[in-house]
Parts: sequence; C-alpha cells; structure tokens
Amino acid sequence: MKITKQGVLLSLALPLAIVLPQSTFAQGEEMIEEVVTTGTRSRARSVEDSTAPVDVLSAEYFTDQGDTDLVNLVRNIVPSYNVNTQPISDAATIVRPANLRGLAPDHTLVLVNGKRRHRAAVIYWLGNGVADGAQGPDISPIPSIALKRVEVLRDGAAAQYGSDAIAGVMNFILKDDAEGASIEAKVGEYSEGDGQAYSISGNIGLPLGNDGFANFSFEYGEADATDRSVQRDDAAGLIAAGNTAVANPAQIWGSPEITNELKVFANFGLDMGNGTSAYAHGNFATKHVDGGFYFRNPNNRGAVFSGDGGDTLLIGDMLDAEDGILDGSANCPTVTITDDVPDPVALAQVFADPNCFSFQEIFPGGFTPRFGGDVKDIALTAGVRGEMENGIRWDVSAGAGMNDVDFFINNTVNASLGPATPTRFNPGDYTQVEQMFNLDFGYSPTDSTNIAFGAEWRNEQFEVTVGQEESFAIGSLADQGFSAASNGFPGFSNIAGGVFSRKNISLYVDGEWEPTDQLLVAAAVRYEDFDDFGTTTNYKLAANFRVTDNFGLRGTISTGFKAPTPGQSNAFNVSTEFDIDLGDLVNNGTVPSTSPPALLRGGAPLEPEDSTSLTVGTFFHVGALDVTIDYFQIDVDDRLSLTQDFALTPEEVQDLIDAGITSAGNLQNFRFFANQFDTETKGFDIVATYPMDWSNSNTVFSLAYNNTDTSVTAATDAVGETRIREYEEGLPETRYNISANHHWDKWRFLARLSYYDDWYDSEDGNTYSGKSLVDLEAAYHWSDSLTVVLGAQNAFDTTPDENPGAAAGVGNRYSQFSPFGFNGSFWYLRLKYDML
Repeated sequence: MKITKQGVLLSLALPLAIVLPQSTFAQGEEMIEEVVTTGTRSRARSVEDSTAPVDVLSAEYFTDQGDTDLVNLVRNIVPSYNVNTQPISDAATIVRPANLRGLAPDHTLVLVNGKRRHRAAVIYWLGNGVADGAQGPDISPIPSIALKRVEVLRDGAAAQYGSDAIAGVMNFILKDDAEGASIEAKVGEYSEGDGQAYSISGNIGLPLGNDGFANFSFEYGEADATDRSVQRDDAAGLIAAGNTAVANPAQIWGSPEITNELKVFANFGLDMGNGTSAYAHGNFATKHVDGGFYFRNPNNRGAVFSGDGGDTLLIGDMLDAEDGILDGSANCPTVTITDDVPDPVALAQVFADPNCFSFQEIFPGGFTPRFGGDVKDIALTAGVRGEMENGIRWDVSAGAGMNDVDFFINNTVNASLGPATPTRFNPGDYTQVEQMFNLDFGYSPTDSTNIAFGAEWRNEQFEVTVGQEESFAIGSLADQGFSAASNGFPGFSNIAGGVFSRKNISLYVDGEWEPTDQLLVAAAVRYEDFDDFGTTTNYKLAANFRVTDNFGLRGTISTGFKAPTPGQSNAFNVSTEFDIDLGDLVNNGTVPSTSPPALLRGGAPLEPEDSTSLTVGTFFHVGALDVTIDYFQIDVDDRLSLTQDFALTPEEVQDLIDAGITSAGNLQNFRFFANQFDTETKGFDIVATYPMDWSNSNTVFSLAYNNTDTSVTAATDAVGETRIREYEEGLPETRYNISANHHWDKWRFLARLSYYDDWYDSEDGNTYSGKSLVDLEAAYHWSDSLTVVLGAQNAFDTTPDENPGAAAGVGNRYSQFSPFGFNGSFWYLRLKYDML
C-alpha cells in the first residue's frame, strides 16, 4: 500500500507482503527504495533486515541508459545477470536467453507486482551451452518507463514461489501513481554508423474513482541491423573466380533488425472500503525481428547445389522427377567444378534444357537466408485482497499469459521442390499459454510472528502450429539427393504440430519469527503435484542476526526444483550449425527424449531438476559506507539440457521420415533432452555504496561485484566434453560495475566502469580475454519539466578480441557469445518531459 500526495490509499498488487502499515511509506519516496517485499510474506523489510540478499533497483537505474531492451538494461547494472547478442541462433535471436548466477534462463523466476510471469514460447536450441534447451520468461516486453523499481532476490526460493526459482527471483514492480505524466524520446546509433535506433515512451497516472489509480505506460521503437562481419574466404574465392553474384559480405554477423516494437503496460488499484482492495495489471507487446543466417555456397552446399562436397553440381533430372523413375532419362550433363568455377559449357547446357535443373539458375551467387519472427505477448492478472475482523489477511487472484512467435524464413529454398520452390516460408508458430489461480492467507498472532499459507493452481500449455506445406514437404527431387523442407529452419509438419499441456497444484506454509529485536528466523515448506511426473516437496530455512546497529549476519539453506516444460518434452527442431571440425554446415535435429533414436542412446521420460542452495552473508556500515557480502552455493542434480550430437543411421532417418518427421531426411546428427548431469555453482557477491556531499553538490559511488564458478560434478556419456566446457567456461567467472552518479545544480553526471571476465565460445573454439567498458552520461534539467540527456554506452568503443579464424570460417569478426556484445560504442540523445 501507499499514501499518495492527496492522501488517497492505493493498493499495490504485492501478495508477498499482503498488508503493510501505512506509516511504512509515510516518510516519502526515499523510504520506498529502502524496503523490499520479495522473499517475505510478512511486512516489507529493509534490505539489511531481509534473510537473503536482495538488490533494489530504482527506476532511474533503467531510464538512465541508452538501451531500450530491458534485458540489456538489467545486464548493465546487475553483474550476476548475463545476456549476449545471439546474432545467428535460431529462435534465440528473437527472444534472447539470459542467465542469473551462471544458471539456465529457466532457473530464474520472474514476477510482475509479485505475480508469476509466463515463460516465452521460444526454446533456446542454440545458446552457447548454458542456455541450450531452456525455456525461460522474456522480460523485454516490459517498458522501462513503467517500472517503479525492481527487486532481485539472489537466493533459491522454490519453497516460497514454486518451480524455476533456483537461481533467484526477479520482481518487476510497476508504477502506481494516480497523477502526473511523462514522455520520453530517445535516438542513437553505433560509432560505426549503423544500428540506428529510436524509441518514444510515456507514462501517465490517473485517479480511479475516489480511492484508486490507473497507471499506463507505453513504448514504441525500432532498431536497424548492425554488421560486424569479415568476408568469408570461400566467398572471396568465388568473387575472385569471377562470380559477381556473391555478396560482400556473403554472411552478416550483427544485431538483427527490429521493427514495429510496441510495449504497453497498465497497472490498476482500487480501495473498496472495509479493508478490501482490488488490483490488476496487464500488458500487450509486439515486435518484428529479422536476422541473418549462414551463407549457402553455390558450388558446394550439400543437397542444394552439390551432392559430393563440391566436385560437381547437383543437377535435377526433371523427367525422372515427373515419372518417379530414376533412369537418367533427361541425360543431364555432369557439371564439374574447377578452381571455384563450374564447367561453363556443361552449365550452359543445363540452363538451356528445361528437363535439367540446378539451383544456380535461381541463386548463382548462393544464398543467405533471412530468419526471424513476429512476437506477440499478452498477459492479465487481477485480484482482490483484504483483512478479516480476526486479523487474517487474504488475497485471491487469477492470471493468464500468452507468448506467441510466428516464425518466417526468407531467401531460401525447399530444394526437393526444384524450380517450383517458394523462397519465402512460414514454418509455423510456437505458442506458450499459462493460467494460474492463487489463494493466499496471512496472520500475525503477535507483533513478532507471522504465518502465511496458501494454494496455487497452474495450467501450462505449449502449442506447435503447423507451417505452410512447402516448408516441410518432401518434393519430387528428394530421391535425387535434394534436401526436403525449407533450408535452414524446416517447417513444423503435421506430426510435430499439436497442443501439449500440464497442470499442477501446490500448497505452502511460510512462517517468520522475531524472538528478539536482533534476530529474525524464517521457514517455508511447499508441496507441488504435477499431473505428468508426480510430486515434490521443498523447504527453506533462513535467519538474520543483527549483531550491532552497524553489523549483521544472514544465511539461508533451501531445496528447489525446476519442472520440465511441455515444450521441452514434446518439441522437435532442426538447426543448421557450423561444425568447426568439419569446416561446414551440418543439420542437427532435436527429437523427443522418448523417440526411438533417443531411446537407443539412453533417452527416457524427463524428470524435474533438483537443487540445494546455501547462502551466507554479512552486512555492515563504516561511516557512510554500506557494504553487503554474500557467499552462495547452488547444487543442481539431474540438470535438464540437450545431449551431445549423435550420428543418425540411414535406418533411423527412414524411421523418422516414416513417422511423419519429413525434415529428418536432411539430418546428419540428432540430440534430445535428458536429465544428464549435476553441477555445483558457487561464488560471492559484494554490493557497496558510499555517498559524498560536497559544498554545492553530491556524489554516490557504488560497487556491484559478482564471482560465479560452475563445475560439472557428474555427467552421463551423452553430455560430451564440449558441452561440459560450455557450462564451466561459457560465461564470465567475474563481473563487476563501479559507478559514480554526481548531482550539481541542474546537472547530473554518470560514469560507470564494467568488467567482464574471460569466456569460451564453443562455436569457434576460442577463449576470449576479459574486457572493461565505460558508460558516460550527462543530463541537464532545462526546467522543472524538461531534461536533456547525452550519453555513450561503451564510450571508448571496446570490442572483444577478434576471432582469428573468422575469414577461414563463417566470417564472425568477434565472438557471437560476447557477454557485452560486439557492436562497439553507442551514442544517444534522450529528451524527457515531465507533466506534473
């Protein structure tokens, strides 16, 4: 709850702290930033009084940056949170995977106003190992202007909130003002002159009746693509040999183009009298993402341009295709390739003969597909809460969320259809739908004791929508060695399409007790019953002991779990990846863990991941210096991920085709989900702030430091050495931010130094050294309403070390999994106008 300037009591939808004394917020907005509701079901507590570490990030942390994607904004200020650009990563380019404390994206629970947010429809088939196979929530639809604050609980919390809360909980709390409005415009571009971006956002607070608020936020923006490629050696060789149709660069590595990105959020609260209040929040978001893919060489791309690795062109006999009899009746010539040049005489005969066909007729310079999707995200949560005469607090709420990705792939072919192939395909949709119902109760028999209990029902549904027929069809040229389905991202066939769902119910009990003014102890137990794999019970014990007014200790121990999603259990996918050992593109398929090929390699029905978490920390003051230090250890057993790649036998390929998986004819390898290994993740966080007052100005210095080390402690043979190295070295072990925020008269200056440690890139096989980046921003308050901001992210244009094998490989000048990106410095101008 909150007291507005008019004295109207408004309801903030936070079931974590079902009721708060009005005096808690009576001291002004600064006091609001000092209390947290995440991690407790009792009254809101200060950060230091919490039993577990919680970062409280005010709205200014996000608005005082140049980026508009909330995923990047969080990464820039929370060292334990990692996300990268994902330039060519199938669906992960559309919804990028993010990692908290070195764990998978779906090991972090995301809340909005204390209510669980639905996960994204995208399954991360490619994600540098750590994210491979995960299906986590997407926070990018949240406009930063809608945020009041963000609370990041860095502790296991499955006993309190349920599945997924292994690494921690991120609670995005929306603005709840009943008055005022602001509008903001932002433009910027990278120092290389590309990636131009703009956004327009606004927020308005309105009264809802006499005792309520309606707060609305929006953001609309677009961003051009970037290019950080070098020309591939094979493409340069084709150009040197006289092929003028080859592009330069033939393959683009960079951020995708994002257009028509709209984000809308609404937050409502209404005091209904007699201690009862109603609340609701919802969102609507859309965007169009268009990214690059791998170059298809016109001389040697298998099953499209060549059938023997580039010695000769693959020529289709259209007469054989018509009658279905492979007798060479068209007498098509053999087109040999010498020094990157197909035999011009034989090729001319093919072009002149309507009964012979080569894809060089359509794409003489090869082709590079364009892949992306149209994303739609919708959610609505509403509830009523109050307090009975006997002091029992109650909260009843229901919510639903949907995330849909409608994929497309253009500038490609279904080679088995020959000259009849389209070049633009709709491979189908992934759709995630979730519904939930919560019933929460709380009771404080004494001022020092609180008991909370409740129940939750959830229904999770994953749908695969069948694509257009040409995207998965087996055409008449398939028997002659031409690949079926849309090349690069095969469409979802009838056998892959379907709706897969799971329901679960949970019961919890949560208690807190303060036996003395110095000691707080807490405990929680949660029981969950899933209709597909059974039950699980988890617990949490925690304590906070304030030794003196300036020094204290805290610690937690808990168990947790993460249930496999219906999508992970049932989805089928084909990804085109570059094999550094072969030096060529290969098609790798992901099949259900209970399919026949998977069963022969140890596949089995999926089980939940189990975790045990320990956190021990201290907090202290030395003068104006505030410091918290927390050690953590998270052991996860039966981790769910994708196995290493297994070669398919011809018999297994045919079995999959007979089962209706038409694109299996293109596969060299396959993999599947499995509970295949155990990990130990440990490290520590340091957070420190030091304010300084000058004669006519003030500065706040801050440090946020994270060290996270992950070790694979046990693994099955299906994991493989590369996959283990991805988990152990794929993310920086150490990250930290040091910032200074200075206010002087009408000016504000911000400087932030960010360090990212070494990381391993499994796609190019290199380990890249750590780098430091500097962000700078200057703001001038032109008037009480207008603020002008000029800033630079990565002001000194720091980039990762260059990939030594870029030209010989696929042209990526920098590591695609750089933890800070690879586009260089981004300069921006922002105008903000507040209407009080």
